[in-house]
Amino acid sequence: MTSEVLPEGQPKEAPFHVKHSPRRQQFDRGEFDSGPVRTPLYEPRVSRETTAAFPKPASTRIIVIANQKGGVGKTTTAVNVAVGLALGGMDVLVVDMDPQGNASTALGIDHRPGIRGTYEVLIDGDDVAWHVVASPEAPTLKVLPATIDLAGAELELVSKEARERRLETAIDAYLAERPTDYVILDCPPSLGLLTVNALVAAREILIPIQCEYYALEGVSQLARTIEIVSRGLNTRLEISTVLLTMYDGRTRLSPQVADEVRRYFPTETLATVIPRSVRVSEAPSYGQSVITYHAGSAGAVAYLRVAEEITQRAETRTA
Repeated sequence: MTSEVLPEGQPKEAPFHVKHSPRRQQFDRGEFDSGPVRTPLYEPRVSRETTAAFPKPASTRIIVIANQKGGVGKTTTAVNVAVGLALGGMDVLVVDMDPQGNASTALGIDHRPGIRGTYEVLIDGDDVAWHVVASPEAPTLKVLPATIDLAGAELELVSKEARERRLETAIDAYLAERPTDYVILDCPPSLGLLTVNALVAAREILIPIQCEYYALEGVSQLARTIEIVSRGLNTRLEISTVLLTMYDGRTRLSPQVADEVRRYFPTETLATVIPRSVRVSEAPSYGQSVITYHAGSAGAVAYLRVAEEITQRAETRTA
């Protein structure tokens, strides 16, 4: 078995204990080995055991996870931060805004064509509560799923009244009846109307940036879009968090990129970084977060720390 190596400064223990699921127990192998045998299992997940709870926010924090650049760990971050927060005792709602529905997949939610979810909320004006589904990942985690139907929403929204505010209206109505600690919005890798709806509905932005060449590519364009949205549609919107992903401490590049990002976002960048991890990549294929798939892996430990850091940071603005 290959022992895992955490990047310098990373914690070696999670902030609380999470049981491995029955599925995970069959594949308890090294972090960087060839991976599990692909035998599908369908036993229910083992629910969490916590030894510590995160502090609850004074009001609901609505966080959009956005980056125009693809492949930076946007959905992975949305899923694992949401699970980490829920396992820390938070009531969490994930809104899947990506037609690919990857967040829904990773959280164990059915999103076949015909399943009602984000599309119906945006286009038909359905209540969010009608279509949210409890995730098996954590008792207090709910998901509004996305299906391929959402791919046509960009064009359909153009002719809709208040097209940029339809998600905001729906989420506000949901929160008025169902108090929630965190709402996590997972966006597609584009700056179309789906992402604009998420930016208008949110109060904070979390930007994942991979520790590779051209790390800040696309961030400047995203910053311009954020400025336009905050000036004309959502004055409360701010970049509150930047997360470094795919960090490999064995290379020179990752520390160099991390330093560059920290110079660009000195106060927003989290202390915790997400290491490159086979487990992080494997987990979605089993409909799980890395936290429940392999709780002791470097990626799981790091994402739990990220969730903890987020709860310890004050809101940038009052919702």
